[in-house]
Amino acid sequence: MSGVLVLDRRQTAAALEPAAVLDAVGRALVAVARGEVSVPPRIAALTPAGLLGAMPGYVTGLGLAAKLVTVTADPAHPGRSSHRGLVVLFDERDGRTLALVDAEALTAVRTAASATRSALALAARSGLGRVAVVGTGAQARAQLTLLAAVRPQAEVVVAGRDPVRAAEAAALFPGARVAGGIEDAVRTADVVFCCTGATAPVVRRQWLSPGVHVSSVGGSHGPELDSGTVRDAALFTEWTGASASPPPAGAHELQDLPPERPVALLGSVLAGDHPGRDGDTGALTVFKSTGHAALDVAAVRVAYDVARARGLGVRVDL
Repeated sequence: MSGVLVLDRRQTAAALEPAAVLDAVGRALVAVARGEVSVPPRIAALTPAGLLGAMPGYVTGLGLAAKLVTVTADPAHPGRSSHRGLVVLFDERDGRTLALVDAEALTAVRTAASATRSALALAARSGLGRVAVVGTGAQARAQLTLLAAVRPQAEVVVAGRDPVRAAEAAALFPGARVAGGIEDAVRTADVVFCCTGATAPVVRRQWLSPGVHVSSVGGSHGPELDSGTVRDAALFTEWTGASASPPPAGAHELQDLPPERPVALLGSVLAGDHPGRDGDTGALTVFKSTGHAALDVAAVRVAYDVARARGLGVRVDL
């Protein structure tokens, strides 16, 4: 079929099948760890309201894509930000534009998939056990939706600043309850997903029990985790730049680590090249996500393939 396949927000979300995205993101993480990607450093044009970022990437076996995304403050929700944009999939052989999809839905799902991949690989308990989701915004909701699809047997609690929004988010995972606060949720958890727009730590080391795994995917504007958590944890990331690059490319929590401090790639664990937790059920593990263009490539490939199979979207001549 000729023309560019265009998916609106609803169609993009429908085409991002959770199990397929989880699989594709895992493949992309392995490719990053093995150097089978071409992803230049992300760039951004800064404005008084925020930024416009550009993130192209090529992943062997998945494809070639680029994301344009704006990150701006949300006046209607102080302390929160909005992420809007587009992801374009290209044919890596002849350069044709294949698809144009919504970046907001895609970014939320692929980020949730990477966080879930880390928990499945690094959690001390199989099946994840007791799960705390910290946050009530778009990313927390994407995390809950994906967990409901791929790990519906988990015991889930949701915590956030606004009890009403927390209850709305919790409704996305059947049987989830709303915690009285973040500390209450975290203290009893085996796995913690931090999905906030924090500018200061929302999780404290003293709240975390032995053997907890923490997936931190928020914190674009500041650290989600306190220094004690980072100090005591075995650290894992999508790419080396999470600790080697300054924000916004790198993670706030991973700046100024001692030179001898190891930071492992999650893809190396998934590939079997790194032992991960290595049987230590009492160890604290942290996956710190900053996002990576390879994950966008993985997700847009899934969206394109599923949309074609289901007849979603419209074709336009560009």
